[in-house]
Amino acid sequence: MNLICFDLEGPLSPQDNAYELMKLFPDGDKLFEVISRYDDLLTLEGRQNYEPGDTLALIAPFLSYHGLKEEQISTMGQRANLTQGALPLISRLKTQGWHVFVISTSYEQYALSITQRLSIPSEDVACTFFPLNQIHDLSREEDLMLLKKAEIAIKDFKPFTDDVRIKQTLDHLYWQQLPQTTSGMITSKIKPRGGIRKVEALDQFAARLGAPLSHCVSVGDSITDFKMLEAVNKAGGLAIAFNANEYALNYATMSLASTNLDDLWIILVAWEKGGRQATEMLVKQRQQMGGKGDRGHFHWLDENKDVTQVLKIHKRIRNLVRKEAAKLG
Repeated sequence: MNLICFDLEGPLSPQDNAYELMKLFPDGDKLFEVISRYDDLLTLEGRQNYEPGDTLALIAPFLSYHGLKEEQISTMGQRANLTQGALPLISRLKTQGWHVFVISTSYEQYALSITQRLSIPSEDVACTFFPLNQIHDLSREEDLMLLKKAEIAIKDFKPFTDDVRIKQTLDHLYWQQLPQTTSGMITSKIKPRGGIRKVEALDQFAARLGAPLSHCVSVGDSITDFKMLEAVNKAGGLAIAFNANEYALNYATMSLASTNLDDLWIILVAWEKGGRQATEMLVKQRQQMGGKGDRGHFHWLDENKDVTQVLKIHKRIRNLVRKEAAKLG
């Protein structure tokens, strides 16, 4: 039985939906970069009950404050670019009898719009429930004043340079001030599908098919995916880091840096026919050959503890494919 689970943003679409939504209002991009860095800091700190990708809960009050609607999120998904090669790869996999799932931190309005274009049914998609219109309708004037002041205070912070100030300021906002507001209480119930929640979705999809994780392939690229990649790799499955950052590369079985997702096809054929051993042999052969330009850079990572050189290649191609979104964790 062939089971593959894709992350959405990165592997299937180069756009970062949350980032693009925040850019719909003035200085929203700056604000998002700060909050995204705060998400990284909380994840690296190991904050209890916090998962990578919870950024999507943290930005919810600001989206509401600026009057964005769920319909805008759906429209963005209908118009978003697909990663080159994603459509033919998904089509080939389904034709060959693979069970294709998507596990995404993305808001459901965006994720379901894109997966529909890839002919992946909604029951095979796990993503983030997001009642934005309800949050907006229940927000009060005092909530909006708090968010206005917070936005002015943090939008000019510089990720990495101002990490201490980012942590102190946003800790106070998110864990002391916002929980006292109506919108804060609502957004606390939003549980983005990142980190361990991706693993839970993976387990549910595998259980539905009666397949152990050792039979699973997972494809991810960032900090929200590392627990899913780690779980699959440790189980003896195939965890693939695609145009990834260091958070994903350190937990994957192998990696591919390429402008075209369909380059994965030969690897998945090897996995289908000969499992992990055959896949390792092919990846190492391709690794010795080297990629061609911006395509086909394969690396076997399972026993590789130093990804410094691999990361350089991924960073270059990630920047080509994902552009502004490439700098996000």
